[in-house]
Amino acid sequence: MATLFTKIVNGEIPSYKIAENDKFFVFLDINPLAKGHTLVIPKKEVDSIFNVEDTDLAEMIVFAKKIALAIEKVIPCKKIGMTVIGLEVPHAHIHLIPINTIYDMDFKQPKLSLSSEEFQEICDKIKANL
Repeated sequence: MATLFTKIVNGEIPSYKIAENDKFFVFLDINPLAKGHTLVIPKKEVDSIFNVEDTDLAEMIVFAKKIALAIEKVIPCKKIGMTVIGLEVPHAHIHLIPINTIYDMDFKQPKLSLSSEEFQEICDKIKANL
């Protein structure tokens, strides 16, 4: 059975897509810790980040870097934090989160509730800075 993220890649579930290439797909997290909280995933279904092929993992990090630099231009923050947890969805993914303190990446924090217009505006601004 396809994961939630594979369904997003296949267009079966809508997303705020920021970018994609032949190997990776990037979209806004719909339960964000901060405005601009983004997920970078391989299109190939792989459960754990450490099971992604070495060359693909390196490419995924470089792809995430481009996205992070675009987010930084749009969302006021000190840095873009990067984390991999991998328990929520059995599909490898990298979280890119605009942060001002280390506590901004605490997943126990309440998630933001954004309107579809806010999500779309953030998505469009990040895409415009790629």
